[in-house]
Order: sequence, then C-alpha cells, then structure tokens
Amino acid sequence: MRNVRTAAPSTRCDVDELLVPDPIKVLRTATPVPSGVGALFVNPQSGVETDVSWFDPAHWRSRDAVIGEPRGRGAALLVEHEGRRYALRHYRRGGLIARLSTDRYLWLGEGLTRPVREFMLNLRMHADGLPVPLPVAARFERVGMTYRGDLITEWLPDTQTLAQRLDAGEIGLSTWAAIGRCLHRFQEYGLYHSDLNAHNILVRGEEEVFLIDFDNGSRRSPGLWRDANLARLRRSLDRLEDSRAQRRFDDAQWQCLLSACL
Repeated sequence: MRNVRTAAPSTRCDVDELLVPDPIKVLRTATPVPSGVGALFVNPQSGVETDVSWFDPAHWRSRDAVIGEPRGRGAALLVEHEGRRYALRHYRRGGLIARLSTDRYLWLGEGLTRPVREFMLNLRMHADGLPVPLPVAARFERVGMTYRGDLITEWLPDTQTLAQRLDAGEIGLSTWAAIGRCLHRFQEYGLYHSDLNAHNILVRGEEEVFLIDFDNGSRRSPGLWRDANLARLRRSLDRLEDSRAQRRFDDAQWQCLLSACL
C-alpha cells in the first residue's frame, strides 16, 4: 500500500488510523485470532458501524438477513442491515492450488494481503468518482505463514450482472455502448482488472454500468494489458453464448462496445 501508515499487527484490540492519499482515511483494529493475529479495516465514510461479526455468515443467517447465497468461487453472500444491502466475499483459491488449501494464502506482509490491497484500491477508485461499489470493511486472519481474508462492499441496488442480463434476453446497442464507455473510463484511469468477465460488470437500467471484484487488480501505465482485459471479456461472453441454442451476443454488439471503449 503506497502512502499508508500501518501499525504492526498485535493481539490487542487497539485502533489505528491509516492515512491513504487525501481525502481517504481508514480505521484499523487489531483483532485476536486463535493461534494467530488479525486486523479489521473499516471505511469510516461508509455510514455504518461494523465489527468482526459482520464477516461471519452465521451472524447474518441467525438474523434471517441473508438475501442471496454465493454461487461459485468468487461469489458473495448478500445480506441486509437497516435498509441497506451488502456483499460479503470470502477469498477462495481456484485451480490446482485449491486442492492444497481452499482459502489460505502465503503471508508476505499486511499490505500485500488480498483483502487489504483490494479494499484500498476500491477506496481510491470510489473517492475518484469511478463507478464501483462503496467499500465498507476488510479483514485478514493470520496463522503462521498463511492468512485468510474477507471483503465487504455495499451492494449496488437494482443492478444485474451482464451475464444475468444476457440470460434474460438480448441487450440493446445503447447498453453495449455504455459498457464500452465505462471500460474506457477504467482504462484511462489505468485500472488493470485481473478477471474482467460478464459476471463482474453490473448494469442498471439501459446505460448505467459498474465494475466489481478488483482482487489482484492494480493501476498500470498504458500497455498491452488493455487489449488482454478486453480479450478476456470477449472469451467470457463467447463461453456464455456457447451454451445457448440461440445467440444473444454477436460481433455487431462487440464492435459497438469496442467503438465506445477505444
């Protein structure tokens, strides 16, 4: 984390203020973990008080507050609290490494944990006015040389993923152009999205578009990564269409997206 002042993890429940580039501030609380240490990071501008119980799915189920169950490795648990909805995402591994551990990662330092990196990146983008969810809190739990982590963001109301919109029917060219303009904003910002696909693009109405899930994302100088991001999205869309008897996405729609993006 650049320009971030962090305190060394401890087992005391002390609270520190982390300073990221103005005007963002983050509250860090050291949290005891059995046989290890952890920390909770909270966005004080989120307008809600959170604690470690928020990261426990059982906490929400006991209050009958779950409104959506996760489906798939990167999916989030959707919960409701005092009229607002939140997405709780537990970091899970994929691929062959998941056979060794489904949710533990090698400890390389607090600032390099996946939840802290994504939380700080999401905070910066939200403060800069990009169409992303409001980040609420993140945490990690370290035991020895490995850690687990979670992230909470506010759920964007009245949105559907691009995949869901395609499942419901064809999408008009104005929406494809809106998606292209949204992607252009992120590319101009230098945002490398490590998993740009039809499930990480949210659409509200016909022309309001958001991006989500910035795990392993970063800001980069212009380069070939922009084309690689778009190629990844195209492969995601083609995979969705391969399972349909009648295509709802074609080259004309893709060219409309590209024209607005490039």
